[in-house]
Amino acid sequence: MATNDSETKVEGAVTGSELLTQNLGKIEELSSRLVNALSQKRPSSGGLSAPGHDLYMKAAAAYMSEMMTNPSKIIENQISYWSKSVSHYIEAQQSLMQGRVAPPEDNSPADKRFANPLWSTHPYFNYIKQQYLFSAQAVEQAVADLEGLDAKDRKRIEYFSRQIVDMFSPTNFLGTNPEALARAVETEGQSLVDGLENLVRDIESGEGELQVTLADKNAFSVGENIATAKGSVVFRNELFELIQYAPTTEKVHETPLVIFPPWINKFYILDLKEKNSLVRWIVDQGFTLFVVSWKNPDASYADYGLGDYIEKGYLTAFEEAKRISGTKTLNAVGYCIAGTTLSMTLALKKARGEEAPINAATLFTTLTDFSDQGEVGVFLDNDFVDGIEHEVAQRGVLSSFFMARTFSFLRSNDLIYGPAIRSYMMGEAPPAFDLLYWNGDGTNLPAKMAVEYLRGLCQGDRFASDGFEILGERLHISQVDVPLCAIACETDHIAAWKSSYSGVQKMGGDDKMFILSESGHIAGIVNPPSRDKYGHYTNGDWSGSAADWQKAAEFTKGSWWPRWGKWLAGKSGAQVTARKPGDNGVEILGPAPGIYVTEKPKP
Repeated sequence: MATNDSETKVEGAVTGSELLTQNLGKIEELSSRLVNALSQKRPSSGGLSAPGHDLYMKAAAAYMSEMMTNPSKIIENQISYWSKSVSHYIEAQQSLMQGRVAPPEDNSPADKRFANPLWSTHPYFNYIKQQYLFSAQAVEQAVADLEGLDAKDRKRIEYFSRQIVDMFSPTNFLGTNPEALARAVETEGQSLVDGLENLVRDIESGEGELQVTLADKNAFSVGENIATAKGSVVFRNELFELIQYAPTTEKVHETPLVIFPPWINKFYILDLKEKNSLVRWIVDQGFTLFVVSWKNPDASYADYGLGDYIEKGYLTAFEEAKRISGTKTLNAVGYCIAGTTLSMTLALKKARGEEAPINAATLFTTLTDFSDQGEVGVFLDNDFVDGIEHEVAQRGVLSSFFMARTFSFLRSNDLIYGPAIRSYMMGEAPPAFDLLYWNGDGTNLPAKMAVEYLRGLCQGDRFASDGFEILGERLHISQVDVPLCAIACETDHIAAWKSSYSGVQKMGGDDKMFILSESGHIAGIVNPPSRDKYGHYTNGDWSGSAADWQKAAEFTKGSWWPRWGKWLAGKSGAQVTARKPGDNGVEILGPAPGIYVTEKPKP
């Protein structure tokens, strides 16, 4: 008797329906793990998670005032929103009644969240997309029309309103994401199981907190396939390791260079891979290069403040680099907060009447004037800073988790929602992307230092106003008078370039150069000439505002590195025989990238 091929079942094989049943069972198991993982979340100050209630009250009060004083504007906005929504509904209904399974006319602006063709071609998903965009526009307009708010409150209300609107995008929900639904059907639910596994993994590794894994953590190993430039650790104290890199030229400039990276992140952003390594490029230009690798602090560092970073960090690194090089002077680079502290170190030496420890300074994406805090300023009001102060008082450090989350929310669609969709709804593994791997490898901040920085500099703007008191001196931005080159980035979300320009403008001395790179806080700096991707602006006129400066600036295609390298060479003296780590009996403590960069701090 013949058997129908469709009814033939290979022994051990799993049918589609069986696979779906198995996956549903796995989802139940993973859901139980998820609940358990969430229960491990440690308590933290509410101020770290959301703006204070006073901001909502100000927004509500402004809206009520607008309703009382100018109701016609609100009614007009409401009618416009209703009209768009109802007209769109009628168009969709008429299309269906006429037997056309196609969306109505769609004039929505381009939005990469809705790049999948189904958002344009499928009537259901296109309808949802258009209605969401109508609603988003209505919220944006309502906030823009609020009167009686000061600039800071308006900026915060606009920002957090946008965050709420972005969170409710239909792309962020399985039932309204066509790509995720199609993937679930294609894989018999396997994508949902894989996604839930990814979600549980992230919450378990975060001890109850959710932080989306942006890159494959197994794809990179510091010192093996990233941070591989040849060098040696030539000094170590409780705060930093000093790495001296091996020369690649027979001759080098007499004056060595010391780079201070931000201790919010790890130094190897400057040495990710050979093709985009600023470390390698600097060495290849004939400079003796030292780089500071900061200790990732635990609670035992709670009382370390900015003064400790200056004395045990900067001033010690200067002395050690000079001793090892046999020179009386140095050049230095400070990146982000490290540039802020480099500026304060120079001001301290001036206040003490002492000779400047360096010949010339370079500042990468550095704020010294905090009168305009840029986009990150929405997190620098008392509600958040009070929460941070409470957290560090309890823990001794500000966990890297909170810093990473804050910076991610400045680009939430790119660094939170987009990766979450791919990982949790599509079930995809995180990509092997070196920059995102580094982005997830953050560091803690000592309690005292974090509060000093946030209260005295970010909020108080004391360094650029009445002076910042530290180490027995009152430091002011005008005391920074060494030759200076500052590089800022045009779309920087963390250190707004106009604020960076303002700070450098207020510094003493006449020998100053300002470079404005295209792109953001990282990509604008890690911008090797070989990529020929982002250009830069230059202009020597400091007499006007930042906008005036840019209007008159000359644009040059390609990386700013060669321009800076030429400037630095002019500040670095004659050529001498290349220095190698270990010369003159200097003790080698270990190979680069050292041990601090991979240490995990005690909980």
